[in-house]
Amino acid sequence: MLYFGKIEVVNRLRRKDVYQTIKNYTINYDKTWIYDKIHHEINQFCSTHTLQEVYIDKFDQLDEALVSALQRDCDLFAPGIEVVAVRVTKPRIPESIRANYEEMEREKTKLLIAHQKQKVTLKEAETSAKRDVIEAEKLRRVAEINARKHLAEKEAQQKMAAIEDQVFMDTKRAEADAEYYTAQKEAEANQLIFSAEYLESQHVQSLANSQFVVGERIPTALMFGNEGGILNVAKNKAAGAAGEFSNKAASTPYQH
Repeated sequence: MLYFGKIEVVNRLRRKDVYQTIKNYTINYDKTWIYDKIHHEINQFCSTHTLQEVYIDKFDQLDEALVSALQRDCDLFAPGIEVVAVRVTKPRIPESIRANYEEMEREKTKLLIAHQKQKVTLKEAETSAKRDVIEAEKLRRVAEINARKHLAEKEAQQKMAAIEDQVFMDTKRAEADAEYYTAQKEAEANQLIFSAEYLESQHVQSLANSQFVVGERIPTALMFGNEGGILNVAKNKAAGAAGEFSNKAASTPYQH
């Protein structure tokens, strides 16, 4: 059983409806339509709700529900009465039931606290995970930037090496072309200078300017040129051969 220790109802009577209301319901109009009726409306509310709802879950809605119920009948039968507010104190219940509800409230409070702690823990874990993701993303971007930088440096080094190699090859090619051109021009000049006619004339001239010295005891015939050079013509291994050669050389002019 529930026991409401105090119920307050604030109402007023509209000026224009004072005469008609008092005429119909006397000056105790509020006893008929408010004080006597409030108990009925509370019984109606309690009969349609559980003890849990009346005592805890929907107790905060009881005042508004009573105001609406009283005003509805007043508007229908006594329109001059205006219900301003209803204030109902917390109902009293048996001690055993109250103890159970208080225990339930404590457990509910503990559950709410545990649930709240769980939410805080999950939120902290999510925050930590997000922080780790952000840190990992930052490290990944830094590594990517460093990799691109390192790759750019390597590409620049490769380009520089390729340019240096190209310059070296161009230099060597130019030197080889110059040497080839020089050799080619020298060969062309030698072909023009040392022609067959020129070599023949030089040979004839060298023989014409040469001098033979022949003797019986000389094992070798020597030819002295204008430049002081010595040309080994032949070796005579026998004195008779040397004499014979000397006689022929003395009697016969040299012919080419």
